[in-house]
Amino acid sequence: MLPPAPDIARLQPLPVALVDELTTLLGQRFSTSASVREHHGRDISALDPLPPQGVAFVNHLDEIIAVQQACHRHRVPIIPYGSGSSLEGWLHAVHGGVCIDVSAMNQILEIRVDDMDVTVQPGVTRKQLNAALHGTGLFFPIDPGADASLGGMAATRASGTNAVRYGTMRENVLALTAVLADGRVLHTGGRARKSSSGYDLTHLLVGSGGTLATVAELTVKLHPIPEAISAAVCNFPSVDQAVQTVIQAIQLGVPIARIELIDALTVRALNAYSKTRLNEAPSLFFELHGSQSSVQEQVETIRLLADEHGGQDFEWAVHPEDRSRLWQARHDGYFAAVALR
Repeated sequence: MLPPAPDIARLQPLPVALVDELTTLLGQRFSTSASVREHHGRDISALDPLPPQGVAFVNHLDEIIAVQQACHRHRVPIIPYGSGSSLEGWLHAVHGGVCIDVSAMNQILEIRVDDMDVTVQPGVTRKQLNAALHGTGLFFPIDPGADASLGGMAATRASGTNAVRYGTMRENVLALTAVLADGRVLHTGGRARKSSSGYDLTHLLVGSGGTLATVAELTVKLHPIPEAISAAVCNFPSVDQAVQTVIQAIQLGVPIARIELIDALTVRALNAYSKTRLNEAPSLFFELHGSQSSVQEQVETIRLLADEHGGQDFEWAVHPEDRSRLWQARHDGYFAAVALR
């Protein structure tokens, strides 16, 4: 059972001196209007919104520092905000306070193709980054479904369907610039792929949900776009047989890029929500990356393993638009489940 929501009406109002200071600093980019606060007090979860008492729209690092120093002096909580696409209630202002919206800090600062990394501001979204990488032969693989901001993805250690091969944000963030609650700035990590100097503060902050610092800049790894990609759906008589197929594939070292298990009820929800025509049975969605020959070899291995465990009705999606439709249906799983309920 969820704990009772705090009574926002009983919270102490923001100090007048703080409101004046933030208004002087940001002008109309500091808001206490009900609609703006409500928007910043909810994510896409089923939890009731808990709005902050004010929202500060910042445009650069110095403004993050100034806002957090002011809130620190007045002992007012702060809540960083990127795109609002999380599911875990990170954005809920359970003790009131000021929300710091970094979505306007959305500049891609430097793409280093030879080193396969990029430095961005926290409001850059994953789709925006991949669009900017068009023509470089590189892509950013972390795909949580929503077009989330990279600062928020780092803060929540986002993962997604590609995690089985490319890891989560934890494995892909190289360096951070972050602002502590009192306005002090930390520069953690570095672009060197091998380093053992000092505390690993980067990976302390990744996944901290904005409770330790506000991400103001980050450097992330990029990966080569594979020569060949093949995706498929396969049905199984039971969830256990599907799971055994995955276990054996991983034990054999098959370099699967994505693999997702969907039970029969979820398939039914997807068909209703996304207008797909998938067989309503336990299913594996998977995708293979590599050269033409390696992908073909992986396909044959997966097919043999699936056959051993009763897998049937392989539906292949080779064309990009077919793959996108397949994975979009998977990403709609949460919304499909909510709609079914």
